[in-house]
Amino acid sequence: MPDAPRGNFVSEWFGYRTFPLVRGGEVALRHQGDGVCPFLTMATGEDALCVKRPASSGVCSISAESNGRRQDWLVCPYRVLDPELLERIVKNLFGDESDVAPVIVPAPSLSQQAVRDEFEGHVREGALAVTYFQDERSPEFSFDVTLIEAVPRGDSVGIGRFGILEIQTMDFHGSYRDAVANLKDSLRLHREGFPAVLQKNQRWLAENIEGPNIANVFKRTFYQMMLKFEAGSHPDCTGTVLAIPQAVWDSWQRHLGKPTIEALPDGTHRLAHEQVSDPGAPAWIYVFDIDLSTEDNPAPLTINQTIATDAASLARHALREVPAHAFSENGGGLAVMETIRRRLARWWPGIAEVT
Repeated sequence: MPDAPRGNFVSEWFGYRTFPLVRGGEVALRHQGDGVCPFLTMATGEDALCVKRPASSGVCSISAESNGRRQDWLVCPYRVLDPELLERIVKNLFGDESDVAPVIVPAPSLSQQAVRDEFEGHVREGALAVTYFQDERSPEFSFDVTLIEAVPRGDSVGIGRFGILEIQTMDFHGSYRDAVANLKDSLRLHREGFPAVLQKNQRWLAENIEGPNIANVFKRTFYQMMLKFEAGSHPDCTGTVLAIPQAVWDSWQRHLGKPTIEALPDGTHRLAHEQVSDPGAPAWIYVFDIDLSTEDNPAPLTINQTIATDAASLARHALREVPAHAFSENGGGLAVMETIRRRLARWWPGIAEVT
């Protein structure tokens, strides 16, 4: 892999790698040229166009060094519609320990008679069958997914329990407009040679893209995250999953007091020394990343950690541990006081040192 230059770069465009290595092919060129989202296409079984605004059309992830190392920051929630990730989440939420893959169908597809008949057939055969719909808010930020279990109801099929999936991405300062225009122009002018031309002109991918808006995203979404974790305690709900990219999770550590993550015997994790208040309806944090160890195109997602928690535990870390540490003797309290002293010293010469 070539040495990556400094800056923020569009790293996936319409699902296909553009930075630091460009991965193309006939399917990639067709999707990029026609504006097809491969992730919505996989979910629905038919070609689905990218739904983002023209200025950010096709941008799935941005490569940035904002955590001190280069990482992919997902900026579109539809990038998370990865079949393996959804299967893992569904099996966990609905308590399925079998080796059989669940049947997962987006709710709009059930309007097709053939899809509905096949789905109901799986339900009657006893398979774990789940449909889902999305409560879209803004493609750049996040959207919620409600997962609904389908169960036999006499001669019919009805709904059973439900689960909540919250997807957290990141928005960036600046605009993707110029980088997207560069990509579209390059594809239009070079077509078959697009990957090679783009590989030689990687700066096109960074034009006017600034850093991630970390603090604002955390503040804007923390309350909603707590609300959804509490919603997981509803008697008909199996729990709530927050799916969060590794880069975003890393950036949130200072807002959560860098909690210690403890590995459990079953391969999952929890916040160390925390007791989940309601083990029957927990909140789960799925920390995932783009898997760059394969040449699959688009690259699949890989789950790095599955963390059991609840709203009370996360709230304690964010609202009690962080402020307490910031103003403790071993924390940042002295630094705050020293900053105050230095500012006063401009008008008050000889003010005593902070001790």
